[in-house]
Amino acid sequence: MSNACPQCTLENTYPDGENYVCADCGFEWPMVAAVEESDVRIVKDANGNVLQDGDSVVVVKDLKVKGTSSTLKVGTKIKGIRIVDGDHEVDCKTDLGSMMLKACFLKKA
Repeated sequence: MSNACPQCTLENTYPDGENYVCADCGFEWPMVAAVEESDVRIVKDANGNVLQDGDSVVVVKDLKVKGTSSTLKVGTKIKGIRIVDGDHEVDCKTDLGSMMLKACFLKKA
């Protein structure tokens, strides 16, 4: 599998160790950068199941809602989650409002 050279844009390239090398202009660039572009974030629930946008989940632990005296109870079902970047991977709407949750406190329904 050959990638076009980012410097001269020709496709006469080959892998050499952890780099790609352009045979025409001699430019080298790391393979890792090419792999990172195609990486897809994988978020797993408390049981190791992969979560995706639109999934329904169930809360596996009582969670205190920061800034309020409310608690999100065990067994609360949440529909239509969204996977986002950051420490709290799941964006969702609950009876207590919109919030961000960590996937380790959820299981796929």
